[in-house]
Amino acid sequence: MRLPRQSSSVVRVPVPFVRKDVGLGDALKALTSAVGVKPCHPCAERAARLNRRVVLTGRDGRR
Repeated sequence: MRLPRQSSSVVRVPVPFVRKDVGLGDALKALTSAVGVKPCHPCAERAARLNRRVVLTGRDGRR
């Protein structure tokens, strides 16, 4: 069974401790790098896809 493709809209998730808008992929990349995981090419592609889909909205990015 194939799921229908979702629209290309960005989901904005408010996070109180984030100062600026940051993509989910960048946030996960920073977290994994902090614990010593080195990024590879598939990881970079995954981060880019996550950045396009989900943005963590900080205090400065409220609308």
